[in-house]
Amino acid sequence: MSDKDDNDIVPQHALMQAKDAKEVLSEMHLRPENLPKIFSTDPQAAKLGAKPGDIIKIKRHDYGNTYDIYRLVTEE
Repeated sequence: MSDKDDNDIVPQHALMQAKDAKEVLSEMHLRPENLPKIFSTDPQAAKLGAKPGDIIKIKRHDYGNTYDIYRLVTEE
């Protein structure tokens, strides 16, 4: 499944590989449970086939800057 969205209003969401997520969390000195949550039933999470425990990377654009934010997938 592609991580590219067809809508410019919705930020790009991508399901992270476990290895990549572990590296990012280590760099940020965080555990997965410290991340903000996103429900597995969220339309973008469901589109990616995300399961509880997965981490989603969201690419945001704000005032000409691009940055990544991360969400832990949870059950509703």
